[in-house]
Amino acid sequence: MTRFAKSALAALISLCTPLAAPLGITHAVQAADLGVYSEDDGGVCGQPWVLSKITSRFSYQVHHVPHLPDVQIIDFRRIHQHRYLPADDTWPIGRRYCGATVSLSDGRDRSIWYLIEEGQGFASIGDNVEFCVSGFDRWMVYNGRCRVLR
Repeated sequence: MTRFAKSALAALISLCTPLAAPLGITHAVQAADLGVYSEDDGGVCGQPWVLSKITSRFSYQVHHVPHLPDVQIIDFRRIHQHRYLPADDTWPIGRRYCGATVSLSDGRDRSIWYLIEEGQGFASIGDNVEFCVSGFDRWMVYNGRCRVLR
């Protein structure tokens, strides 16, 4: 994104923010180096299909990866989107980086980081979700402490 485009986007956001508050719109977004950041989940990170997919894939993971405790995700709390990279000419896949705290069936709370990739579902239909629960990435797929998805 060019410097002019960034400054134009920042100016547009600063003009729209006072108008959005009376309407109940609370998305406090700002232009950033590579994406748009949001203070809340934007509605996508907390959608039931996303949380259901994470829960079922986590269950599969703990049953098929050796030496992981046999636990399940009970609840998601503090769901938030911390970065959004929209699709553009240089990168055709929009990405939402989300985080939350999950309550597990053993009574412990863990951080979870997940990524929603637009249009990357099975056969490019729907969206793909990648996730990492803190302490459950035994094979370091997402690097130490889920760094890749943060």
